[in-house]
Amino acid sequence: MSQPRKVLLVSHAGRKSNIETAALAAELLRDAGISVRVVVPKNDGAIAAHPVLSRYELVPHCSDAIVGVDFVLVMGGDGTFLRAADLAYMADLPMLGINLGHIGFLAEWERDSLDEAVKRVVSGEFSIEERMTIAVQGIGRNGESLGSGWALNEVSVENQNRSGVLDAILEVDGRPVSSFGCDGVIISTPTGSTAYAFSAGGPVLWPELDAILVVPNNAHALFTKPLVVSPRSEVAVESRSASFPAHVVMDGFRKFEMPPGSRVEVVRGERSIKWVRLDERPFTDRLVSKLRLPVEGWRGPGQRRHEC
Repeated sequence: MSQPRKVLLVSHAGRKSNIETAALAAELLRDAGISVRVVVPKNDGAIAAHPVLSRYELVPHCSDAIVGVDFVLVMGGDGTFLRAADLAYMADLPMLGINLGHIGFLAEWERDSLDEAVKRVVSGEFSIEERMTIAVQGIGRNGESLGSGWALNEVSVENQNRSGVLDAILEVDGRPVSSFGCDGVIISTPTGSTAYAFSAGGPVLWPELDAILVVPNNAHALFTKPLVVSPRSEVAVESRSASFPAHVVMDGFRKFEMPPGSRVEVVRGERSIKWVRLDERPFTDRLVSKLRLPVEGWRGPGQRRHEC
């Protein structure tokens, strides 16, 4: 890839160490001749008051932030990455995540590899992987629009009243699949399969797989297993007229209301996220390292062939 000319830096500002790391990234980019613009989180003055970051162009999180930018660098955890993806998605920009959080499944590299990561960005030594998104549309009982949006990880239909259940009917490709009472229904991309859907009992999908994952959340029924459906399918969740109201939440922060008797329709998004890769490490290695999976005793295929 070619060297970016102007980078939008999006950082988690909740810890002093995060801000210092963001300042270091900005200086490394500036020293390489790359312009830097810094997003300032709403109601947070830590970045604006920082002696280094305050010297850069500071902008709020809005559509104007991406004007003239050709690369998004994210410093933080998965929440910060998803909010930055909102900006990258608008302008179809490549984005790279550096993990400053705990697991940071969406980040490409860790904090201690920042220098090398910036060098590869500066020299254009990276590739871009297209990550599937989903498009979401809410429709009221009289056909009115309730809201729309998109998600990189998942859309979650969530019951608002925890003293009862959401009476939901699951539909795939215009045909009913099952009805059940539940806390909600999660509809996920392969990228999001390691997030909320995984916590609710869904399987892990490799990101290069094109598919839509459906996971009922705490459902009260016999058939409540996760479903993996075609990326060309349309998945819908209807709520019964006598059900409790629900929220429709996309990637944890974009949302609209879902009154009783309405429905949510989900299809593959027309636009993907341009995910920056700095190496060829397979997803299996990321899964093992991020989730700290036990692999002691593994010998590998080469050793088994030698023993035979």
